[in-house]
Amino acid sequence: LSHIDAAGAASMVDVSGKATTKREAVAGATVQLGPTAELPWTDTPLLEPGDVLAVARVAGVLAAKRTADLIPLCHPLLISHASVDFELDAAAHSLHITASASCAAGTGVEMEAMTAASVAALTVYDMCKAASKGIVISELRLLRKSGGKSGEW
Repeated sequence: LSHIDAAGAASMVDVSGKATTKREAVAGATVQLGPTAELPWTDTPLLEPGDVLAVARVAGVLAAKRTADLIPLCHPLLISHASVDFELDAAAHSLHITASASCAAGTGVEMEAMTAASVAALTVYDMCKAASKGIVISELRLLRKSGGKSGEW
């Protein structure tokens, strides 16, 4: 475990000795909207899909920038780039979210990408919950990372 010291206490990892390298990470999440909650993307929308996705995109990017404020013991990083993209699967009534983050630092940006994907998914839930409380957020995961001592994953 990376945030446990020799005495077993929670601690922030000391990354001061690590080389500053370009770090990138991509995370994903799925929002299972269900046929009722898909209303924002139908011919008679409650909300325009651009509105929902635009708000979720901004929320995800802002969350990536504020990850250290949200996740205890996470290093504050100067993010050089963050993005959130969406792919609607109308047949499956689901929305796939892909979030990426990058920076030059001595530690990775996996948590920033994961936070962006999760907050974007929660924002979609919040904006569509009036149509269905049965929306499911799932498959939050790291898709890939690069940079640093561990290299590519």
